[in-house]
Amino acid sequence: MILETLKPQVSAIISNNKIDKNERLLNICQLLEKNIAYYNWVGFYFRNGEKEELLLGPYVGAPTDHTVIPFGKGICGQVAVSNENFVVPDVAAQDNYIACSITVKAEIVVPVFVNGENIGQIDIDSNTPDPFTEADERFLEFVCAQVATIL
Repeated sequence: MILETLKPQVSAIISNNKIDKNERLLNICQLLEKNIAYYNWVGFYFRNGEKEELLLGPYVGAPTDHTVIPFGKGICGQVAVSNENFVVPDVAAQDNYIACSITVKAEIVVPVFVNGENIGQIDIDSNTPDPFTEADERFLEFVCAQVATIL
């Protein structure tokens, strides 16, 4: 499975101390978007200090107007509050969905924890209906655990 083969590459990006944190995060976004056909927008959001809002970090995909997301709003904002993965097989059926693009059909958001605190998340949009499996969740949990080591 492609997800398993990407794990060593994710680890290699994280351990590359020659580039700064944001460049490593961008490289992870690029790796995932390029190698997983149904990952069409890949990005990170991080808590804005003590404010109850998320700020857009490095990402790849179509530009987005959603650079600040209040806690509780949209899928990302809900994950900031729930501290749990959120898989949306059909964004049209989700009441609290913030539409980024009419082409997006599904979304998955997995939190990043540092010392037990939810400090951000990886957010992935897909133009394919219901593409995300438990394997995606486990893989993205691995990615987030790796990312947490540099934050």
